[in-house]
Amino acid sequence: MKAISYYFLRGETTVRNIVETTSESLWNVLQPLYMPVPTKEIWTNVAERYQELWNLPNCVGSIDGKHIRIKAPANSGSAYYNYKGFFPIVLMATADADGKFITIDVGEYGRNSDGHVLKECAFGQQLLQNKLDLPEPSTLPGEENESPYIYYFVGDEAFPLMNNLLRPYPRGQSTNAKRIFNYRLSRGRKSIECAFGMMTSKFRILESPICRKIEKVDVLVKALCVLHNFIRTHDGIFSSSTDLQESIGNSSETHSQEIRYRQTDEEGFKSLTGSMVK
Repeated sequence: MKAISYYFLRGETTVRNIVETTSESLWNVLQPLYMPVPTKEIWTNVAERYQELWNLPNCVGSIDGKHIRIKAPANSGSAYYNYKGFFPIVLMATADADGKFITIDVGEYGRNSDGHVLKECAFGQQLLQNKLDLPEPSTLPGEENESPYIYYFVGDEAFPLMNNLLRPYPRGQSTNAKRIFNYRLSRGRKSIECAFGMMTSKFRILESPICRKIEKVDVLVKALCVLHNFIRTHDGIFSSSTDLQESIGNSSETHSQEIRYRQTDEEGFKSLTGSMVK
């Protein structure tokens, strides 16, 4: 903040107020558009995308926690000191198959485990109480004669096994079926890891401790998360063919060639993922 105040010839307090006000405005304006409260229709679309990309049916998101480095708050003791040896707050988030955040919860003590943070956060409580408005159970592909299966989230070993939350088998249990199950779960779970990685690479403030009050850091992190969704939507895999046509001009020939290339890439990707599953 002090470096920016020198660069723009503004007071340091003025710069801080501008950043805080802008962060709050970004969250208030963009959150209803790019991170709305999930409905049954949204969960269904997420599950369809997971099946299309990662061959993981009935999955409505991956969940994980990220430690956001902060400067140790005054008189906080070891409340924010984690096992990695620094002071963070925890960002508990869920992501869809394309690395967009669905829900976020930020501000928990860094010393707490992911399982404890999930239990205490609003998302975890709604998950325990079955208040997330998840779709009704449906049959899995290729098992139409079997009983319907519930919609679920995927997490790593730090999370407990729940009705709507699957975790890998312990590493000591190494049967072939369990290894395949863990592999399939890891394919879906990596979307949240990629979301954290993309956000950190775009916003370098996350690479060093943030020297602000806890409540100010919460607002800043929420703004970064919704900006990540905004960028993924408008500058990523969600760009429409209309945007593509405008970017390359009005040449229909060039546009048709680009569409053919994209179709070829999609077919090659699907065949590759199919062979990996087999």
